[in-house]
Amino acid sequence: MVAMTRVPWASLECVGDQSEYVNGINSILAGSLPMLGSLLSSTYFQFFIDKLAASLGPRFYLNIFKCKHISETGAQQMLLDTQAVKTILLDIPTLGKQTTVSSGYSKFVIREMSKAEALLKVILSPIDSVANTYRALLPEGTPLEFQRILELKGLRKADQQSILEDFNKNSPGINHPSIAPSVVVPSAPALLNVQQGMLSATTVSAGTAVAGAIASGEDVLTRAAALGRGAATTGFKRFLALTEAAKDRKDGPFRKLFNP
Repeated sequence: MVAMTRVPWASLECVGDQSEYVNGINSILAGSLPMLGSLLSSTYFQFFIDKLAASLGPRFYLNIFKCKHISETGAQQMLLDTQAVKTILLDIPTLGKQTTVSSGYSKFVIREMSKAEALLKVILSPIDSVANTYRALLPEGTPLEFQRILELKGLRKADQQSILEDFNKNSPGINHPSIAPSVVVPSAPALLNVQQGMLSATTVSAGTAVAGAIASGEDVLTRAAALGRGAATTGFKRFLALTEAAKDRKDGPFRKLFNP
């Protein structure tokens, strides 16, 4: 995923097929999910893909802000990539050969990736309407996030000032201090119970281990979102450690989605 921030988005000359980093994501998932689907019960696999979506969706959104400068062509290419990643995530249950999947999973993926699509549409909007577009498409945005968008569009500090003043004047309800505010992570006994159940899966049936921990796939998505973006990624890495340790993999392929 970090490869996304290394693409020269400011100097792209034309929009083509999906970028190489998207192909990398697809390759990792296509090469590993069929095996995971055969190793995990349907309940564990559902938990796994819920955590995957809760980690990749917000991370993709934040990685857009980590880019240096995004031209109009670059934003169009990134928008195409975003739609491709959304399709890949929606196809995960099929890759894992699952016959049933929680409807909440698809809704969550669409909602999270739609945020990235909205952000790119703001970047593509003309300067004279960028503030209105941002308020319309990302009503929960922050002044600092909006300023970063102006920087991504290539505006100089002097040119940003009047736009920011107008934005703050007409957005009294938007007063959050930062792009990624700190989140107090609540305790997650259900997640710990599931992880313990994974460790003792050889002696305890999957149904019994999960019954007391997860009421439904919808609950998992809700808890993952409540944990916050950073916590979701951390929790998912712990889950990866459990699943990959079970396969005697010290550095499984999924780690490449989160590490350089």
